[in-house]
Amino acid sequence: MVGNGYEVFYSYNPPKMIASWVNAEVINVRSDRLVHSSTYLDVPVKWLGEQFMIEAEILKKENELAYRNEYLGEPTGTGGAVFTNITLREITDEEIKGFDNIADGVDFGYAVDPVSYGQNHLDKTRKKLYVFNEIYKVGMSNKRLHEEILKIKVGKSPITADSAEPKSIDELNGLGKIRVVGAKKGPDSIDFGVRWLQNLVEIIIDPVRCPNTAREFSMYEYEKDKFGNFKSQYPDCNNHSIDQIRYSREKDMSFRKISFGYNKII
Repeated sequence: MVGNGYEVFYSYNPPKMIASWVNAEVINVRSDRLVHSSTYLDVPVKWLGEQFMIEAEILKKENELAYRNEYLGEPTGTGGAVFTNITLREITDEEIKGFDNIADGVDFGYAVDPVSYGQNHLDKTRKKLYVFNEIYKVGMSNKRLHEEILKIKVGKSPITADSAEPKSIDELNGLGKIRVVGAKKGPDSIDFGVRWLQNLVEIIIDPVRCPNTAREFSMYEYEKDKFGNFKSQYPDCNNHSIDQIRYSREKDMSFRKISFGYNKII
């Protein structure tokens, strides 16, 4: 206790599974929280003993992933992370001012699933995607969504939305201040879209501006079958931000993207 307030400390070794609630909590950036990480490398050898150091080096040589989790405290995951090209960092206002290839997406939801709206910028030359805007909420009407979009939207780019809800698209367009179009999608659009995102050099997400997008991308993992083998399909859960970003970049994926190693058209 400090004065009339309290300081709460949580000390733990990060679980290997990225989707663990503890690892998820760390991604949730808050102004009243300080996250500090330290390892055995930050203290004098005499504190732990020479044998401790020897065992750490042996594990490092024999199983680097286990070493990184057990000794460096990294949530190395189960090997099933869908996206391994994620960077969570602040995207500054100055950076956003220079964005000239902005796209918007919407994945509709209401009672159970959230509606997810977001904006991103694609640097085609460097193959980097910058995710800097987000609305993510359960129980939000289309009218309220329209109002919230107008508060944060950067630029006048059209919004590509889930075409499975034409009524919602019509309602948003009827309000008159934004332009919404339905995603074309297609039989292989999910698989192709996720692979396209995987093959970007980097997906940079601002965890303060877009906490839910950061969480979904960071924790999106392949499911396992009853034998413990990873399934080839992408999980259809906790992927609302991922879906709206796929919709937003549909036009970029629909060309013959030789630079990304694909020549398939959605």
